[in-house]
Amino acid sequence: MPKPPSRILPPMKDLFRRDEDIPEVLITEVEGDVFKNPPSLKVLMVTQDMECLKVYRKKGFVDPKHTHDDHSTVACLLYGKLRLHIGDETFLAEPGDVWVHPQGVPHYSEALEDCCQIEVKAPACKTW
Repeated sequence: MPKPPSRILPPMKDLFRRDEDIPEVLITEVEGDVFKNPPSLKVLMVTQDMECLKVYRKKGFVDPKHTHDDHSTVACLLYGKLRLHIGDETFLAEPGDVWVHPQGVPHYSEALEDCCQIEVKAPACKTW
């Protein structure tokens, strides 16, 4: 089934982008869940097959438990600490740790400190 137009991210023509030139966007909701203490993100790059994001969470932020039915996500924590809940498992993520949110698997995270992570979603999909 094709994605609704609101979830499509068109591929970028850029081959290179400077972080300082990429706007930071406040995420007010993900998969329909509205946030009170919203995180933010930068869309670093979008290709035909995937997207790369930089996501910032403040200490104490908890994502609502949710599932993505149209993409998988691989993430790497750059700084901070996160408690990750993926399916029936729980992990403590520290800088350099990597994890996956498989398509269709419920997941959520808790920011134990201010955090920043890189996410790659495939296929590219706007969830906010």
